[in-house]
Amino acid sequence: MRSGFPDFRLGSVLATSFTATLTERRGEPVERIPTPQRLVDWLAVSGLAVESCTAAQLDLARELREAIHAAATATATREVLPAAAVQVINDRSVQGRAAAVLTSEGERRWRVAGVEDALSVIAADAISIISGERDGKMALCASPTCLAAFFDTSQSRTRRWCDMNTCGNRSKKARFQANQRRKSGSS
Repeated sequence: MRSGFPDFRLGSVLATSFTATLTERRGEPVERIPTPQRLVDWLAVSGLAVESCTAAQLDLARELREAIHAAATATATREVLPAAAVQVINDRSVQGRAAAVLTSEGERRWRVAGVEDALSVIAADAISIISGERDGKMALCASPTCLAAFFDTSQSRTRRWCDMNTCGNRSKKARFQANQRRKSGSS
């Protein structure tokens, strides 16, 4: 935890990495973008650098994050997408003017002028994974305190945790410790 803030959990899918700015949703929630500057920081490490962010823009970002989480959760559990979440995602998607640009190294980068542009890129990414356009499937983390929605691109599509280094490791450690207690109790 640098600067008194929790580290970001960054994955390979922009939209679900964005929903991971609020973790431990079923335990003691950890807000990873508590201030406008932390949103600026997250956008920068996610390839969507912006100059600044207002409190109102942070509110828009959090609204989008929760809408993506609600729609991704519904997709993972094969439920109807919440209409309010769909509306927020669509509104953010069309409100930005981001442009994809090609670098001389042959990589795609986003040109964004402000937070609204960055949010439109995140919303468009959410649309592509929730709609099934991309190869993978929506799933929920097996950790009882997390339940984060994530996009499973593993070959077998059977991934259990949003992040093996956090939730997966905690689960395996708890199972190991329970086995050790059981063994020492039966001796």
